[in-house]
Amino acid sequence: MRRARAAIPPERRILLAGRIEAHLFALPQIARARTVVLFYSFGTEVPTAEMLERLTVEGHRLLLPYLTDAGGMEAAEVLPGHSLVRSAYGPKEPLHRVAVDPAEVDVVVTPGLAFDRTGHRLGYGGGYYDRYLGRLEPHAVRVGIGFAVQLVPEVPSGPGDQRVDLVVTDEDVVDCRAR
Repeated sequence: MRRARAAIPPERRILLAGRIEAHLFALPQIARARTVVLFYSFGTEVPTAEMLERLTVEGHRLLLPYLTDAGGMEAAEVLPGHSLVRSAYGPKEPLHRVAVDPAEVDVVVTPGLAFDRTGHRLGYGGGYYDRYLGRLEPHAVRVGIGFAVQLVPEVPSGPGDQRVDLVVTDEDVVDCRAR
């Protein structure tokens, strides 16, 4: 899956990311959300820098995830002017790290290597998002974003894996709750 995603030329990746952003911001769940967790992309992931900025401009409370020294994941509010630092594993994280209670989160937008139509996601193997998603309140909407090539017939899953409610790609939005 990493190779398939990496095979998308950079200029095409930007075009497809624009389509993903349009689908994401057309979701009523995003429009209604007060607090949104969105990751800072790295490598060949869907570029999220413009999405991060747009959430702030549109008045949403933006949280970025970060890894803790204890091996968990938390999310901190990022305000204009807050510094971000490159993490050892790739994405940027907030320098100002005050964990926001997951009960305050309305939407979490997650990365992944692959997704299926039942909401299973294949992450990078650390289980950070699975553990974080498991701490959310039932009202919180879990959204996976990826390129259409990352939507596959079946993703292997285990007992600790958390599903997403929606998968947003450059081609469409898949509502996994109905399946």
